[in-house]
Amino acid sequence: MPDQMIRAHDAETTDVSSDLAELTLSSPAFGANSMLPDRFSYTRDNMSPPLRWTGVPGDAAELVLLCEDPDAPIGTFVHWVVKDIEPDTDGVDEADTPGVAGRNGFGAPGWSGPYPPAGDGPHRYVFQLYATDQSLRLPMDATAADVRAALDGHVLAHGMLIGRFAR
Repeated sequence: MPDQMIRAHDAETTDVSSDLAELTLSSPAFGANSMLPDRFSYTRDNMSPPLRWTGVPGDAAELVLLCEDPDAPIGTFVHWVVKDIEPDTDGVDEADTPGVAGRNGFGAPGWSGPYPPAGDGPHRYVFQLYATDQSLRLPMDATAADVRAALDGHVLAHGMLIGRFAR
């Protein structure tokens, strides 16, 4: 595990209105609220999981993906930030990135898999996908906080998938 970890800022989920379109977010590797396979963990293969989605509005300009662990002892920990996903994309394959990777909680770009403290109960890994009405024009090293600030007032649709993991 890297020596330097970055704590998530403003780690709550972005406020999404109930009148927004709903994206359906799923994974062929794990079901909603079920355990993530070990190969996605930080200490194993550290591969990002495959994801699939439907329901992207035709007028979406960009998709943005976040994965966070709200059960981390230091506060919500960011595992994945992906921006600039083409709106006609319907998923991402295992160990791939569908757009441009932002900075995760370890301070690195791309996916960093689950690494909860040994002995903790299962942590939740919350994958959230947002469809926006305009390009967010985020910096290359965008953080989850950058994404949340840019999403304000620009979310057309939202989807969520929760996986669990314990060591």
